[in-house]
Amino acid sequence: MKNVLLIIPAYNEEKNIKTTVDHVLSHSPGAAYQLDYIVVNDGSRDGTGAVCRREGIRCLPLVQNLGIGGAVQTGYLYALQNGYDIAVQFDGDGQHDIASLDALIEPILQGEVDFTVGSRFVDGTSDFRSTFMRRLGIRYLSLLIRIVSGGRIKDPTSGYRAANRKAIAFLASNYPADYPEPESIVALLKKGFRLREVQVNMFERAAGKSSISFWKSIYYMFKVSLAILCTSMQRKEKS
Repeated sequence: MKNVLLIIPAYNEEKNIKTTVDHVLSHSPGAAYQLDYIVVNDGSRDGTGAVCRREGIRCLPLVQNLGIGGAVQTGYLYALQNGYDIAVQFDGDGQHDIASLDALIEPILQGEVDFTVGSRFVDGTSDFRSTFMRRLGIRYLSLLIRIVSGGRIKDPTSGYRAANRKAIAFLASNYPADYPEPESIVALLKKGFRLREVQVNMFERAAGKSSISFWKSIYYMFKVSLAILCTSMQRKEKS
């Protein structure tokens, strides 16, 4: 039986974190794996930490905000040090559907791939609908990743992802800091990891709003494009 860890990064998610964890705890993993979770409280300025303490939620409190990359890498380090077989990134804002977990990790459980990306766009059945500009940006990043690495990932900004032990060890030491999802995909492909995109369901945020505004989105596209190009210059390794 495999041990699976959900890494739940949370920054100012006091209105969402209990619902998210309750959603996780409602899932029945079946016989193939055991499910655990850890919330990484990324230096939240609101009551996220207080909610975790009051509700008995397992939490790693960071003394300052490291950003999504630092928070998730902390989770990978925790998974590596505690011997988990699979680590899954699972957002603390209520967008990820725990019912899709089995589909996300099945290719890893079968030994077919090292890393899976949960996608909203494989067959179009997700409940989540992003704005036109965000969909356009996702398509642009997907095309850029395909050009520089040969990998075909339709949803490269998805934060619903799963890694086996080999990928956990790599990401615990090599994880981008700012907007890590597209850049880490290129890094994994360049290092010869086997990736697969899997259809998952996602929801709108349960509460609060995204920290990425229109102008931040423009800056993000510019910055992540440079990061992807730099990462693509690494020598490709055989799997």
